[in-house]
Amino acid sequence: MPYTSAPTVVSSIASQSDADAFRALNEEWISRLFTLQEQDRAVLGDPFGRIVGQGGDVLLAREPGSGTVVGCVALLAYPGAVFELAKMAVAPAAQGRGIGRQLIAAAIDRAQALGGARLFLGTNSKLAAAIHLYEEAGFVRITRDRLPVTDYYARADTLMELK
Repeated sequence: MPYTSAPTVVSSIASQSDADAFRALNEEWISRLFTLQEQDRAVLGDPFGRIVGQGGDVLLAREPGSGTVVGCVALLAYPGAVFELAKMAVAPAAQGRGIGRQLIAAAIDRAQALGGARLFLGTNSKLAAAIHLYEEAGFVRITRDRLPVTDYYARADTLMELK
């Protein structure tokens, strides 16, 4: 099914089919560019328990009309009103339409609505387009010692925080 150029609709995860789309979108890019790790499998396999149930959210970009999920982003909650922007993916056929920008803006708004005082992310230097989007949204690079977690993805060689 071809993707339209109409704006997408962003909403929170609501069903098992949403969870399946979230997992599939992320498994595709992580497996293609890196290695799917156990922490990936745990979060992607149970977004309601591992993300939503912990105070976070998963936002999905949907095609208008069909409701097909074409992108996603997660907000993982940490103590101290800290959130991580994670697991952002846009279906390859839907890339280049501003969906990533829309997801980042929606995630920032949702983190604030959830009471977030700090928003960080980890990415990889191979993902130059994603880093550019994060910088456009106001994220700046930080060092690993600024992370609120110690056991963080080895592939995350670029760490950022919203100014």
